[in-house]
Amino acid sequence: MELENRWLRETYVDELIAAAERDERVVILEADLSKAVGTGRFKERFPERTINVGIAEAGMIGTAAGMAAMGKIPFTHTFTPFSTRRVCDQVTLSVAYAGLGVKIMGSDPGVTAELNGGTHMSMEDVAIMRNIPGMTIFEPTDSAQLRAAFPQIVECAGPVYIRLLRRNAVKIFEEGCACTLGKGIVLREGRDVTIAASGIMTAEALDAAELLRADGIDAEVLNFHTVKPFDEALLIASAGKTGAVVSAENHSILNGLGGAVAECLSENRPVPLRRVGVRDHFGEVGLTEFLKEKYGLTAKDIAAAARSAVAAKKG
Repeated sequence: MELENRWLRETYVDELIAAAERDERVVILEADLSKAVGTGRFKERFPERTINVGIAEAGMIGTAAGMAAMGKIPFTHTFTPFSTRRVCDQVTLSVAYAGLGVKIMGSDPGVTAELNGGTHMSMEDVAIMRNIPGMTIFEPTDSAQLRAAFPQIVECAGPVYIRLLRRNAVKIFEEGCACTLGKGIVLREGRDVTIAASGIMTAEALDAAELLRADGIDAEVLNFHTVKPFDEALLIASAGKTGAVVSAENHSILNGLGGAVAECLSENRPVPLRRVGVRDHFGEVGLTEFLKEKYGLTAKDIAAAARSAVAAKKG
């Protein structure tokens, strides 16, 4: 598959600037990572709407909550573990409990943290945010999908967690595509097994479908860009058709996309399920492709899980 020729963070900053030009309430807050996140261009255009709190992430969230309470639309930025683990209490009480529309961007999710290693490689960020009432969790697959969803993120009344790959994304969607928060997308129709994927695992899921086709297995591929609220209706309908499901995520299998899929199926449409993701393990230093192999996040791992789910269905 083709890689986009721009880092996804560039599209993100483009959309931030466009939103700020439309609405003077849009402001950004940084935890001393504007170079890594790429928001320097926003600061050049709107210096009076750019606040660098330093390496003080909890303070950043508290400040953003205060600004939201005064009618601003604040976006905060840092790496995923510092946007979630480190600030969980502030996000829960100052933002979500107060019903404030702070937009929290966590960059370099899962294995894409690469050489920053285990301290910066959050495998549980979605799980943390998913437990917070009223939180929306969005993970764009590529630039076109991010652009399609961004105005909805700005206008969302409650808090939003944006799980953002900084680097080149695999191109999946065309410009002008439809993307509605809370609604999954059917990327490939099939009859034998459903593959529910998010983020970088969406491209792996499509590649896995090709591997399965060689075995005579027809896979349906769904993209769940929004893990919360989760599109249960789409998954139930697909599982009812195929009778077997695989989830695939760049995250722990606990309480992320795999958790949402398991909860939905167990209560509504019990079918064989296999979860592809990180299994109770911390991250480590390494390049993305190496780490995907190590943690079982490749197309061949998804295909193997799908074969297992199909066999269970037949058995």
